[in-house]
Amino acid sequence: MHAHTYSDKELFRLISEGDENAFRQLFHIYVPQLQPLARHITKTDAVAEDIIQETFLKLWISRDKLPEIENPRSWLLKIVFHQSFSYLRRQAVHDKAMGILGAGEAGQDLFTPEINLAYTTMVKLIGDAVQQLPPQAKRIYQMSREKGMKIPEIASALALSPSTVKNSLVRSLQTIRNYLQQAGHLLPFLLLWLLEL
Repeated sequence: MHAHTYSDKELFRLISEGDENAFRQLFHIYVPQLQPLARHITKTDAVAEDIIQETFLKLWISRDKLPEIENPRSWLLKIVFHQSFSYLRRQAVHDKAMGILGAGEAGQDLFTPEINLAYTTMVKLIGDAVQQLPPQAKRIYQMSREKGMKIPEIASALALSPSTVKNSLVRSLQTIRNYLQQAGHLLPFLLLWLLEL
């Protein structure tokens, strides 16, 4: 039972309409192709599995955009590459931070005046970016980041669906990242940690 009667583009169109069977079919077609790639880059089975799950989660969350994608296979490969290399970058930063923390007296040199200034500047820029978000997006972001509320709690409080809240947060985080990049404030590894969903 290997016949898939739909093209990838047709599957993307069906998924964009919420067709879970099309989603399952695409998943079964592409996992055997994508997982070895993620495993090859990350050298870890468990991480590769997480990356594949995250890739298909992104696909489902962004399903309204799927009809615009001309080459589904390339799009999926690009996400897996991005996720895999993001993992490697985070791992390298984590290892470096652990090395710094392990050096000297509990890493007392870790927070130099320069790092403190960069951090303070970045926090201010994030605050400026948040002020520019549309009112509902701003409210959702603040409930998530400042009050520490989970997506289902925000959804319940605002009478929205959890997917609406999650999509709003994803868009807001992208807007904030873009704002920081335009301001020339590039601390990508720290941002991954600060701006993670």
